[in-house]
Amino acid sequence: MVTSDERTMALLSHILCIVVGILAPLIIWLIKKDQSQYVAEHAKESLNFQISILIYSFISGLLTMVLIGFILLPAVGVFMVVFAIIATIKANNGEMYRYPLTIRLVK
Repeated sequence: MVTSDERTMALLSHILCIVVGILAPLIIWLIKKDQSQYVAEHAKESLNFQISILIYSFISGLLTMVLIGFILLPAVGVFMVVFAIIATIKANNGEMYRYPLTIRLVK
């Protein structure tokens, strides 16, 4: 059974990424990884997603030299916001969520 506090921390690990990026899930994961498996899994998934978004943004930034990056950079931003909101809703409902197109570096 997932407690209300666990759901809150899990949803914060997703929604705060829109504002502070990779720092939110990293801090939450480091603090809660030994206390709650539910929060740790959500924070780890969010952390992996943010790392992936950084990689995609870097590649899109490089591609601005050939103009395609000017389309890709906003698309990456919209992709990040939309899926962070979906993950937040799932976390609040007590469900696990796996982001699409995520490179899972943190195991």
